Amino acid sequence: MAEPIEVGLVSYTLSADYYAGVGADFDTEAVDDAILARLNELVPTGVVVHRNGQAFAEPDVADVARELDWQHLLSQIDIDQILADHAR
Repeated sequence: MAEPIEVGLVSYTLSADYYAGVGADFDTEAVDDAILARLNELVPTGVVVHRNGQAFAEPDVADVARELDWQHLLSQIDIDQILADHAR
């Protein structure tokens, strides 16, 4: 099997400003992990986003992965529910 190819960098974590706007205390690491897990469920098979935001793809889907609309994928994630699940 061929080595995965780096296809991009995805900023999937919530900003401090976002948390401040919500005005509650959350387990931010758990929130990031949940967002990342959901994002990896949404990408095509053979594509994976690592914790550092680097996206990799198997060679046969690398071109598709480079064309992914990351913001659109992220907009499909229910951030409010993830935050509710990880409130302190």
